[in-house]
Amino acid sequence: MGAHDCAPFGCRLRAFLMSARFALRLRTGLVTSLLLLAACDAPPADPPPVDSATPNTAATFDATRVSRVDFNRYAAELYLPLFWRNDANKDGAISPEELAVLWGYGEGQRAHWAAETFTDVFKKAYDAIVKRASNRSTEAVLAPAEAKRQQLIVKELGQGRPTLVHSSFSGGSAADRAIVKHVLAAASVIEKIYAKQTGAASFAGQVPTDQAASQMVLFRNQGPWCAAPATEGDAACHATPSTAKRISGLYPEDIQADAKFCDGLKKHKNAEKLLHQFYVVRKEGDELKAVPYTDAYRAEMLAIKKELQAAAAAIDTPDEQAFKNYLLKAAEAFGNNDWGSADEAWAKMNATNSKWYLRIGPDEVYFEPCNRKAGFHVSFARINQDSLAWQRKLDPVKGDMEVALAKLAGKPYEARKVAFHLPDFIDIVLNAGDSRSAHGATVGQSLPNWGPVANEGRGRTVAMTNLYTDPDSKTELTKQAGSLLCGASMKHFTAEPEAQVMGIVLHEAAHNLGPAHQYKVQGKTAPQIFGGPRASMLEELKAQTAALYLVDWLADRKILDEKLAKQSHTRDITWTFGHISRGMYTPSGRPKAYSQLSAIQLGYLVEHGAIAWRADEKSALGTDTGCIEIYLDKFKPVVEKFMAITAGIKARGDKTKADELVAAYVDTEGPHKQLMATIRERWLRAPKASFVYSID
Repeated sequence: MGAHDCAPFGCRLRAFLMSARFALRLRTGLVTSLLLLAACDAPPADPPPVDSATPNTAATFDATRVSRVDFNRYAAELYLPLFWRNDANKDGAISPEELAVLWGYGEGQRAHWAAETFTDVFKKAYDAIVKRASNRSTEAVLAPAEAKRQQLIVKELGQGRPTLVHSSFSGGSAADRAIVKHVLAAASVIEKIYAKQTGAASFAGQVPTDQAASQMVLFRNQGPWCAAPATEGDAACHATPSTAKRISGLYPEDIQADAKFCDGLKKHKNAEKLLHQFYVVRKEGDELKAVPYTDAYRAEMLAIKKELQAAAAAIDTPDEQAFKNYLLKAAEAFGNNDWGSADEAWAKMNATNSKWYLRIGPDEVYFEPCNRKAGFHVSFARINQDSLAWQRKLDPVKGDMEVALAKLAGKPYEARKVAFHLPDFIDIVLNAGDSRSAHGATVGQSLPNWGPVANEGRGRTVAMTNLYTDPDSKTELTKQAGSLLCGASMKHFTAEPEAQVMGIVLHEAAHNLGPAHQYKVQGKTAPQIFGGPRASMLEELKAQTAALYLVDWLADRKILDEKLAKQSHTRDITWTFGHISRGMYTPSGRPKAYSQLSAIQLGYLVEHGAIAWRADEKSALGTDTGCIEIYLDKFKPVVEKFMAITAGIKARGDKTKADELVAAYVDTEGPHKQLMATIRERWLRAPKASFVYSID
């Protein structure tokens, strides 16, 4: 459980699908129509289409007509799979070696766009980007509702900043390249399954092919629904001319008309099977029936099985046998729905026996209305060996951490023997399906969530260490923090990854400590006591509060130095700002787990004097009056008390106390609500990272 997105965490506020499998792919003969038409523009006709990708070596091409930031922004609006990586030589011009071609939509072959020089197709695309950047007025006469929709679509895209994750295997072995090829092919099919799960698949082909920005929303958001903070609540913000409501593909449509249909399923005579994480619910006549994933998505599952078997067959050296075994067991699971066997093989992989990280299958439940069904996803990465140093530090004390949290949780919870693996660090190559978010990305995760591997503490925890580390992300994050923090607190802020990673490691470790997912009170699990959405939030609140608590616990034992402890605390508090800015509920009224835990945590720390709003003091940037001061010298006792509350709620199944926290800090009408509104206004001045992937 527990993924995180947005620095430093942000569990499974993930995203969605509708990759170009459901949209029009940019092919040579069709490229001009999509390049020339922007989402709400109808610009004059450009030159006729280019039918060849032959490089044009003419020296007249001027590649300095648009900035790198604008190139990437408007390439997204035009649904072009292009990204200007950096201006390495500082000449203000994009060059072929600075161009990345993106995964998932459009024409993905690099030779289509550039070789040693740019192709004519790229040059026409560049011209379209320049036009889009310089002329955003509409010449088309549209009905008012359609004009508004297209304007909202552009507003939706503008709240995301394309942020590149680039990986190159061009110098790798033939086996490595084959593995990557087959995993990427499997990932494409995973997105099709996820689209069926979310209900996005029903909109296939409904986006007009001449509306590039709408096509981009469909891909980025993995569905036609808007997801950015300023537009997600507007029903008119929709990638299709229809404004059809979101209907989950995991349950019959008619039962979803009842806002409390999840509660109804819990009372059904076959509730256990109907709510099983690896089954969909279908109707046969008037009866509800549980259908295993392998039957519901049979064609896609068998296609993925074939790709994973091919990836395994490419491994021809003994040093990757653990990875090969996982690929084969995962392939079997796509054929028989036995994910436990795949988990067993997956749990045997680590930073010492494979250079690869892959998790493919159904895992997290945050995406769906009942928080019970597992969403299909892919997280594909390379192992970063830096994790071994942290494991050597923390492995000897993880039993002591369990004892400390158990003491704070109180009766009836008792400390248990814990055997979980501390996080491996991984460098993401690709996220797909439920792991690919419209904004932000998972940067820490503990899996699996069910079965013997989870219940016996043999799962794996990972921290994604190559996200939010690009210069653009660090610059924006520093500005956002400086707009809210007072000068004294800003001294302890850093956008460098070590402080972020510290929080991720401890948050993910805490999912395996104290009353966790398998814990029961009087025979009932947390979802049965609190309901699925509230249970998810409480588990993440426990883990994130433990991340604050354990920083000081480790510093007291000289395992962590004081400077890093202060930086970690400061970074974790600024993390809450990002989630508070997203609002507490989805447009349909579902609670946002990370936003609510952030509001609760921040509210408690303010109320008990560890954080304060200084109304008359300038922020660290000097541009705003009023700022947040973090009193790090007061943190330890306040956090310890709050850790006892959050762990105690889960230990006792204390629904009343959980409701009180939500009422006091989430649904409040007092000063805390105004503070959250200020945080939201300042944080949202900058667009959120929208990760895109390029694999050579």
